[in-house]
Amino acid sequence: MDSLPFRLALALAIGLLIGLERGWRTRSIEDHQRAAGFRTFALIGFLGGLAGALTPLSGEIVLAAALLGFIGVFGAFEWLEARSIRNLSATTMIAGIATFLLGAYAVLGEQPIAVGGAVAVTLMLALRQPLHRWIAALKWEELRAALVLLAMTFLLLPILPNRNIDPWDTINPAEIWLLAIMIAAISFGGYVLVRLFGERLGIIMAAMAGGLTSSTATTLTLARMGRDNGDAPHLLAGGILLSGVVMFARVGIVAGLLNPSLLPALAPPLIAAGGTMLAVATLFLFRQRASVHPRLLLSSPLDLRIALRFALLIALLMLASGLLHRWAGAAGVLGLAAVSGLVDVDAVTLSMARMGGEQIALATAASAIAVTVAVNTLTKAVMAGWVGGRAIGLRVAMASLAAVTAGALAAALA
Repeated sequence: MDSLPFRLALALAIGLLIGLERGWRTRSIEDHQRAAGFRTFALIGFLGGLAGALTPLSGEIVLAAALLGFIGVFGAFEWLEARSIRNLSATTMIAGIATFLLGAYAVLGEQPIAVGGAVAVTLMLALRQPLHRWIAALKWEELRAALVLLAMTFLLLPILPNRNIDPWDTINPAEIWLLAIMIAAISFGGYVLVRLFGERLGIIMAAMAGGLTSSTATTLTLARMGRDNGDAPHLLAGGILLSGVVMFARVGIVAGLLNPSLLPALAPPLIAAGGTMLAVATLFLFRQRASVHPRLLLSSPLDLRIALRFALLIALLMLASGLLHRWAGAAGVLGLAAVSGLVDVDAVTLSMARMGGEQIALATAASAIAVTVAVNTLTKAVMAGWVGGRAIGLRVAMASLAAVTAGALAAALA
């Protein structure tokens, strides 16, 4: 597959692939009325491959000269076509240059990258109408929110210190900022999903996706929607509960993969609690009322102040947890798990899964994970009521209490 004939054939195939889309796009234009079509793009790819094949023999100047010559000739024909049909698009010109370069790279470089590049170019060309429709429907607030989210992630996060900076060894600025990014991303993702798929399906998708990363952040995001949508407490409470179900599943899968010996003790309470919460979430999400058809008011795709406020709240909880553990001393694994559950379940899950059966007994490790999950579930119920109001808070609290009770009974009977 490294022979020159094969690489030249691959360069030709790259041109055929891109030319297929370009030829289909201009199929209504008569022959000799367009600068480039299916066959021309195939030859462009092959020409790039030939230039690449000559490069080891004559030097890189041959490839550069061939590229410049191609751009000059192809550009002249594109200019004539543009004058003839009054077309100001440079897409075909750029596609032609890309085809030439990909053909050359198929001979000189790595074949999978060349093929992948050709597929990417063809896909971008083929998605013209969907992309144009998406741009036309895009609001400035949505674009600004996406840019803010990108700036938070790729400009500010890398410069923050990724270490604990307080005397109690609790506050990590990078982790706190990452939490703010997570809250903002879930908020933005929920907005997009609701707008694309409607209220019910959008909330379900946002809850499931958010539950895979942070059910706490998802709870805060959906509860915040409740402030502006007083007629949708069932829908939003159902989404919050569904994210909790995903959290139960995530904890069980992670613990089981790291330490399968934990599953006999951990699976019954997680399944019982998750099943109870899933039943209530399903009831809330698909509850039909003849007189009310809630429509969520999507006022802003991303509220940075809310995200920062929630991140600060979590940071304070982390600090309080660290201080409590420091002052109380080694009060036991279960006590530490309960305190940690105020903020997060992943840290305890990972540490107990790694230590269970070695430094810590399996039963104690499983109990610690169950305790932190229960505390975290009840904490999120309090957050839902505090942020989203009484209607959402009561529904989430009742379901959470039922789930925790079911899990405790299952653990006792196991």
